[in-house]
Amino acid sequence: MLGRRQFLQLAAGAAALPLVSTGARADTYPSRPIRLIVGFPPGSATDIVARLMSQPLSQRLGQQVIVDNRPGAGSNLAAGLVAHAAPDGYTLLAMTITNAVNETLYKDLDFDFARDIEPVVGTFQSPNVLAINPSVPAKTLAEFIAYAKANPGKINYASFGIGSAPHMNGELFDIMAGVKMVHVPYRASPLPDLLSGQVQAIFSPMPVTIGSIRAGKLRALAVTGAKPSDALPGVPTVAQTLPGFEAGIWHGIGAPKGTPADVIAKLNKEFNAVLAEPNIKEQFAKSGGTPIGGTPDAFGKFIHREIEKWAKVIKTANIRPQTGH
Repeated sequence: MLGRRQFLQLAAGAAALPLVSTGARADTYPSRPIRLIVGFPPGSATDIVARLMSQPLSQRLGQQVIVDNRPGAGSNLAAGLVAHAAPDGYTLLAMTITNAVNETLYKDLDFDFARDIEPVVGTFQSPNVLAINPSVPAKTLAEFIAYAKANPGKINYASFGIGSAPHMNGELFDIMAGVKMVHVPYRASPLPDLLSGQVQAIFSPMPVTIGSIRAGKLRALAVTGAKPSDALPGVPTVAQTLPGFEAGIWHGIGAPKGTPADVIAKLNKEFNAVLAEPNIKEQFAKSGGTPIGGTPDAFGKFIHREIEKWAKVIKTANIRPQTGH
């Protein structure tokens, strides 16, 4: 039997619990470090963008923003961790185009990306670049397509996994160019094998390969956006050879469903402030991209459009999930 004093102590403790649970309110948030979960390895575009933003965001919030790399299952591991995390604003997802692709690609997940992740803000967007090892005898995109048609199965292109942006860009390219390249998914960065010639091509996020392109170690044939990129002067768009081709990468921030609206609003405000900083704009430009920014609602609508776009490519190319998932 509990003594009267013990009972009163327990009752007082129970009464205090609701007060503790409101710790995520925006007026006190954040009161401890925030984890920003990245579903890809260090050196990936998602990781680079997350790390560029983490330090200025930490300064604005007064708490450390820790980038936590959790690669695996094409970013599903990271998305699942965030989907099942406490909705208190202390666990965030560095989301990307791959998460929108996976909404259609995977049917057996224990979470639903569109339902279980709240959009906070879009952060970074850029075209990809079709970069090849200089050993490939092609100086233009037209020559590359001709070489691929004349040598079926001899062009290996790298990606960060099935459903990643480089993979989906490659599938769209195969469909529109009438070629069949060999897709080689990587769990770590494919850059070393690309530089050595183990794989010949990649539809790469700009931050990953732009340094090697500028150094002459890789050859840029085309960018995947609707217009040429200022970061790679003189490099044409894929659409100039394949009219209608447009793709790229985008990044953003998500939180677990149920995160208080005022916490989402505070995060959105602070991320937008970071995106407006001249240094961040300069760093993004060096990586070939631009800030997105805007409201959670606008970002959510954009994500749904991306889900629909890549669902069509997945069905047309009959893409299957990574084995062993």
